[in-house]
Amino acid sequence: MAELSDYTSFHVGGPAKEMVNAGTEAEIIAAVQDADARGIPVLILGGGTNVLVSDAGFDGVVIHVSSAHVEAEVDACSGATLTIGAGQSWDEFVAITISRGYAGLETLSGIPGTVGSAPIQNIGAYGHEASEFITRVRTYDRIDKRIKTFANEECEFGYRISRFKKEPGRYVILDVGFQLRRGEVSRPIIYEELAQALGVKLGEKASIFATREATLKLRAEKGMLINPSDHDSWSAGSFFTNPVLTPEEATKLPENAPRWLQDNGQVKVSAAWLMENAGLHKGHKHAGAQISSKHVLALTNTGGASAADIAGLAKEAQDKVMEVFGVKLEPEVNLIGLSLD
Repeated sequence: MAELSDYTSFHVGGPAKEMVNAGTEAEIIAAVQDADARGIPVLILGGGTNVLVSDAGFDGVVIHVSSAHVEAEVDACSGATLTIGAGQSWDEFVAITISRGYAGLETLSGIPGTVGSAPIQNIGAYGHEASEFITRVRTYDRIDKRIKTFANEECEFGYRISRFKKEPGRYVILDVGFQLRRGEVSRPIIYEELAQALGVKLGEKASIFATREATLKLRAEKGMLINPSDHDSWSAGSFFTNPVLTPEEATKLPENAPRWLQDNGQVKVSAAWLMENAGLHKGHKHAGAQISSKHVLALTNTGGASAADIAGLAKEAQDKVMEVFGVKLEPEVNLIGLSLD
């Protein structure tokens, strides 16, 4: 049996009952159809960077998607239209776009995982999200048993959410379409930390090459770049999403709590601030798990952690923030065979 600890960035997880490597669209669909016909649970696994699998493993078929391909059509007016296989490494894809002079994804550099997972979480960083550039998502619908393509507006994108996350397991992503403009200048830099790193003012633009390098450096300083020799990167990045509260709920927090007014009138608050001010600091340990020494939102494997250790640390953080601030932290990481409730 394949040990899932070998396929996840946490380096934890028990055995898979069955493991299938699917390198083409036809292989992905065939593996899913076979498992569904046999009534066996399915876990779609890409880069394994946003999943925490239990120590008991997965009692079903794990389909490891490795369909990596990049197709591009370039027009002088409309820019670059790209079709990317679900198994393509996200950061390799970003690097390719920048090397070809396509602008837009530079602030999303260094995010681990595959392109197929990007629409599910609507991944984002430094003020931008994947949904800004996705034109369509092509899927296999396990209920209707057919290929179904969704335009951007049909994907129901929001902060770390999409229709694919709302209906977990139904849609298997085959490839994703993107629209990027040609050029070597970024979009306006709207994140203070990145603007400072680039030496520009908020709202100014920068070179896409410099923006990528600055983004990668910032992520590395926070342990957010996967490095096999750095246990601070044996994580899934930010374990919790930033809570989105009603205005009334937000007013109950201390005045100095960071908050950002959303277009719908709700208020996003900082999960990292809540954790730190609830007494959970960098380096805090729970058995073999630890809060990263570089970033409080990253829960890490110190080298000998079990999945239960990491889940226990997450539960401790969740309970402490609820106790101090009355706010429930929601995991961004997908929990397989585990629960924080």
